[in-house]
Amino acid sequence: MARGEAGARTAGRIAALSPRRLAAWLPALRHWFVAGVALEAERRRLFPWLAVAFGAGILVYFSATVGEPVLAAPLGSAALLAALVPVCAARPVLRALLLGLVAALLGFAAGAWRVATVASPILARTTIAPLTGFIESLDEREEGARLIIRVESFGSLAAEARPTRVRASYKASRPLKPGDFIAANARLLPPPEAARPGGYDFGRDAFFRGLGAVGSLVGKIEVKPPPGPLPVRLRAAAAVDDARNALTRRITDAIGGQAGAVAAALVTGKRGLIDQQTNDVLRDAGIYHVVSISGLHMVLAAGVVFWLVRAILAAVPFLALRAPIKKIAAAFAMVGVTAYCVFSGWDIAAERAWIMTLVMLGAILVDRPALSMRNLALAALIALAREPEGLLGPSFQMSFGAVAGLIACAGYLDGSGLRREADGRVARAMATVAAAVVGTLATTLVAQIATAPFSTYHFQAVQPFGLVGNALTLPLVSLAVMPAAVLGILAYPFALDQPVWWLMGLAVQGMLAISAWISGFGHASVMVPAFGAGALACLAAALIVLALPVSSLRWLGLLPAAIGVALAAIPMRNDIYVDREGAGAAVRDRSGRLAALGRPPAFVMEQWLKADGDSRQATDVIAASPARCDRLGCTMEAQDGRRIALLKDRRGFREDCVRADILISRLEAPTACVAAVIVDRRFLRDHGATAIRLTDGAPTLTTARAPGITKPWRPSTVAPRLAPTPDPVTAPEATDDETVPDTPSSSPAERLQ
Repeated sequence: MARGEAGARTAGRIAALSPRRLAAWLPALRHWFVAGVALEAERRRLFPWLAVAFGAGILVYFSATVGEPVLAAPLGSAALLAALVPVCAARPVLRALLLGLVAALLGFAAGAWRVATVASPILARTTIAPLTGFIESLDEREEGARLIIRVESFGSLAAEARPTRVRASYKASRPLKPGDFIAANARLLPPPEAARPGGYDFGRDAFFRGLGAVGSLVGKIEVKPPPGPLPVRLRAAAAVDDARNALTRRITDAIGGQAGAVAAALVTGKRGLIDQQTNDVLRDAGIYHVVSISGLHMVLAAGVVFWLVRAILAAVPFLALRAPIKKIAAAFAMVGVTAYCVFSGWDIAAERAWIMTLVMLGAILVDRPALSMRNLALAALIALAREPEGLLGPSFQMSFGAVAGLIACAGYLDGSGLRREADGRVARAMATVAAAVVGTLATTLVAQIATAPFSTYHFQAVQPFGLVGNALTLPLVSLAVMPAAVLGILAYPFALDQPVWWLMGLAVQGMLAISAWISGFGHASVMVPAFGAGALACLAAALIVLALPVSSLRWLGLLPAAIGVALAAIPMRNDIYVDREGAGAAVRDRSGRLAALGRPPAFVMEQWLKADGDSRQATDVIAASPARCDRLGCTMEAQDGRRIALLKDRRGFREDCVRADILISRLEAPTACVAAVIVDRRFLRDHGATAIRLTDGAPTLTTARAPGITKPWRPSTVAPRLAPTPDPVTAPEATDDETVPDTPSSSPAERLQ
């Protein structure tokens, strides 16, 4: 009886939501929306939406354009709409929409301009040839080093086909330093594309960094007299990098072990000496961002300089009473953080953090609040205008998302509610400590929630104990590690830095000990299946809408948040992944987990496993492959019983073209092949890495790129033209047992955070 009455009440409520009732609510909803917009305008919170519109224009450029647009089109349209803005002064809504369109068009133009200015030749195919060039930078690693080389010649490639800059690794055979002009044989290949559809595209990042090839140096490396004087810019970059390497060695020698490697990375940004085990421990604890020069380092470095200068000036009564010591300290902090950014390598993430920090410090100079949403939007506009491609990567998304969340929740994060007037110093001290602890935990929690969609989308990993790791280590970093780093840099020119590095090493050892303790917890790092760009777009929109408004309009962000969470919770797992070169594949077998077919590169296999939410080691999965293999190729059955064949020899086509349901090969299949799905050399050349979902009907294929849609960072499949010079050394096609040299690190976080 009770159930019937409850059902009747529910039916009555649903019936009450008639179109007439809804129509009666529309005026109230409209009034609520208009009042909210009016409050946003009164509080000057509409300006941040220009940064959102600018970013939307960038996204349209990178995701929707086919070919290269005419730059005059977005610029001319933006100028025309901007001219109409004064005419619409009496219609604020229309004026706001026009300004948003202007910002979007300018963002579109920024993307097109950036691509045009950084475009340089990309190697078309794997090539082995003599290489000469200047070493721009050198990163020492556990074995050998990784070089960025400004190429002067590479075999007989003509200038229009020769990469301007390449990244190459080599094993330590002789000491090299930035600025050296070297000659060596090099095996280079085009920067690899995404290992799976929707995955991290190293080729795109390499394009915007000016890298046209990656690979390794083989054999003897000669240091020769340069053919001419070094360009001033190259000489300056080499000198800075040489100084960074020297300080890195000094810090590691003073501290020793992995604590020394981590301390050096915190100061110079050189992370090559950190071993894989330490990287994994830091990731499990959720504090890997600490070793990547980014917003945390810039803010702490600027804060230390600001505090030191202000304290020194305040100690002089004449200056304290008559000089604007706060502004003077801010100016010194701006100089100090700029020097730190230059010395740390001027990395993309560091540059964005530098821009954000300068904007915050500049606000102090003009008597504005340093931490405000308006300043954050201004920093975002500057950063995106300089490097529009940054919007596509986790570094920009996570740093600006975290700061936006912190600014939006600033009123709730200081723990002021715990500070009560109390009798006795002990009670007041305890209240202050409690407020600091609660504030730290709340700040960490907000930052993790704000960055979770981006980190999960890009890295497919969640650190459940990251809140604990950050809460325990960040105070140590803020109060001991970074102040010691600043003091060490100041003492370094006087050769008085050794004791400072020793003290910094103790703090870093404490940080590593805490990280190792957290890493020992069960499930310290949990792999989750990759979700699509649609879910990320909804979650990003939710963060923007929840963070930017000051009115009740912010609660509109709950709708895209709910949609994004729902989409992320039901990821579409693929049943087959095919390597972009056709060297191997991963197939979901009858156990329901991915198994290796053929010999896919370990790095590629790792990306497939992560996308599937599988925490197994790639090498273990490859070694335990259940596939049946012979000299012609390998076969195995998928979860639904379909036969999957991977061929290495043309003689296998005759049999497997008839028996296999899905045929994979780095060779070109004969036209008479009747397999239901053929992923061969021709297909992979046009489509790149491929994912297949096995449905009841025909399999569904998703590819990393579509034929006919060109992108400037994807090399042409046509072989490069050779200049009419003797002795070209061209490359053979890669064989089945070749591994890609100098592949990207197994974690894109090392490059992007």
